Amino acid sequence: MSNPIKLFIVDDHQMLIEGIKSLLQDETTIKIVGTATTAELCKQFFIAQSADVVFMDINLPDMSGIDLTKFLIEKYPNLNIIALSTFTQGTYVRKMIENGAKGYLLKNASKFEILKAIETVKSGQKYLTPEAEEALKYEINLQKKLPKITKREKEVLILIVEGLTNNQIAEKLFISIDTVDSHRKNLYSKLNVNNTAMLIGFVNENKFLDS
Repeated sequence: MSNPIKLFIVDDHQMLIEGIKSLLQDETTIKIVGTATTAELCKQFFIAQSADVVFMDINLPDMSGIDLTKFLIEKYPNLNIIALSTFTQGTYVRKMIENGAKGYLLKNASKFEILKAIETVKSGQKYLTPEAEEALKYEINLQKKLPKITKREKEVLILIVEGLTNNQIAEKLFISIDTVDSHRKNLYSKLNVNNTAMLIGFVNENKFLDS
C-alpha cells in the first residue's frame, strides 16, 4: 500500500480547518500533517517538516495567500498548492496559478471534489473548479484586450487614482510637470477616455491596476 498523501491546511478560520479535518478523518489515503492560521505559522512548519499538498487560503491576516504561495514554491518547488477561497474573481485565480498554485477550490467544495483535487495535483496535473476555470478564461481574455502601458505610465496612473495633482506627481516621481502631462495624455489616448473621472472609472471597472 502506498503512503498517504500528506496534507497541510492554511486558513485563518479554525472552524474551516476543523471542518476539513472532520471531512477527511476516515480517508486512509490522506494524512493531515499540520495546520496554520497565519503565514508565519505556515513558514515555521515547513522549516522542519514537509507536506505533499497544501490548502491555501487567499485572505490571511499577516500576508496574502497569493504572496505566501510564491514564497513557498520558490523555497519548496515540489509542493502542490491548492487555493481554497470564497473568491471566484479571475484576478485571484490567475495570480494564484501564476505564483505556482496547482489548483483552485471554493470553500463550499464537496468531499468528492476535495479528494479529486488532492489526487489530481499530486499526480502532477492542475485542478480548477468549473467556476474558477471559467473566471480564469474570462480574465485571460480580458488581459489580452486591455491596452498595454509603460512602467512609468503605470506609476503616474496609480498616483492619479490616488488623487494626486500633476504638480504632486511630478514632485513624487522627480519628473517635470510637462512630462506628467504628457503621460496623462498618453493614458487618456491608450485607455480611450477624455478626463480624470473617466480614467479612474476605467481603472476601477476593469481592475486595470490589479494585473
